[in-house]
Amino acid sequence: MDAEYLLSPAATQWLAQLFESRAARDGAVIRRKMRDVDRRVGRAPFLAEMRRRGFGVVENAGQYVIFCNREPLRRVV
Repeated sequence: MDAEYLLSPAATQWLAQLFESRAARDGAVIRRKMRDVDRRVGRAPFLAEMRRRGFGVVENAGQYVIFCNREPLRRVV
């Protein structure tokens, strides 16, 4: 996490659980409701952590779709 963001223990635990999921460990795709991210961690710290890990994130219909790998994203349609 970027040094500029000091997270509560609950926010730190929530992020840890996110990245301990099997899908995240396998480099797959996961999604989380934007309102949950905003409430539990905050948008800026969440996106800073995604950048730090090199993960791609897209936003659609109130969800963050997180690509838990460093592969390039390409929209095909």
